[in-house]
Amino acid sequence: MSNRRRLAILGASGHGKVVADIAIQSGWQDLTFYDDAWPRMTRHEHWEVRGTLPMLLHDLPGFDGVIVAIGHNGIREAKLEALLAHGARVVSLVHPRATVSPLAKLGPGCVVVAGAVINAFASLGEGCIVNTCASVGHDCRLAACVHVAPGANVAGDVEIGRTSWIGAGAAVRQGMNIGEGVMVGAGAAVVADVGDRQVVGGVPARPLSPSSAEAGADPLSDTSNVLRLNLPSSQGRP
Repeated sequence: MSNRRRLAILGASGHGKVVADIAIQSGWQDLTFYDDAWPRMTRHEHWEVRGTLPMLLHDLPGFDGVIVAIGHNGIREAKLEALLAHGARVVSLVHPRATVSPLAKLGPGCVVVAGAVINAFASLGEGCIVNTCASVGHDCRLAACVHVAPGANVAGDVEIGRTSWIGAGAAVRQGMNIGEGVMVGAGAAVVADVGDRQVVGGVPARPLSPSSAEAGADPLSDTSNVLRLNLPSSQGRP
């Protein structure tokens, strides 16, 4: 985009700091955070926290772009849907030291962190995160709000369903199909398809017990940054 002056970031968290850093290194000049912790939180490091999500929706015309900086996949999806429903100019951010093929496609609201690689003809839906030194191979298809965690490697022609999480250092074999809401544990090796809403771990990756699944059901949660929609019924999700 030609105008990179004013960017709104929804989510004043650790991930928000990473997003802000990428934004600055990508040429954005004026960053403002929004978070439902306001007015208890008015600063995030040296950036202003101006208000909550409903306030951001009101302020949208004053920004050249907006992005959701929330690590929790489900919450990020809900906030992104609310912004898109209100016509927000949702942008994607790619760190200058990441490598994204010009033949790959990124949906709105994606974040690609330093050292990440996205190869030719990969397609990422809205709100995906490809974290530090992670890779997404050729012809992969990632649905909305997938997170490929630091150091994870997804080989070519892999399909991953919405809001799934590929843990730090995990590896996914070429041609695998991973369903929606899946959680792949750190360091796991996925060598077989994984059904919807499963939690898998180990080498090779196998389903974890129900108790383990419950305990690990939210590895990206940051309770200090759980934004609640707090919208009137007419402004809810479509």
